[in-house]
Amino acid sequence: MEDREIEEKVVEKDNPLKEMFVQYVGEKLKPENGEVNVEMCVEVLAEEFPDFLLLVAQENFIRGYRQCLIDMENAPSEQKTE
Repeated sequence: MEDREIEEKVVEKDNPLKEMFVQYVGEKLKPENGEVNVEMCVEVLAEEFPDFLLLVAQENFIRGYRQCLIDMENAPSEQKTE
């Protein structure tokens, strides 16, 4: 799935937390078509709960960095010198 596809994906209200959050985002942003997508949810989280979003971003960065180090350790020796 490409980035825009993920951002534009309509959020399904398949559990109580999502239902509550989608309703909140919908009331706050009032989308023309009445559908709340992932990008809208991130926008509201960034505005109203930036500490949470920052923690998720930091964790994602650290995991990516660790995976890079693991990949470098496991790379054949001729690839390590490039």
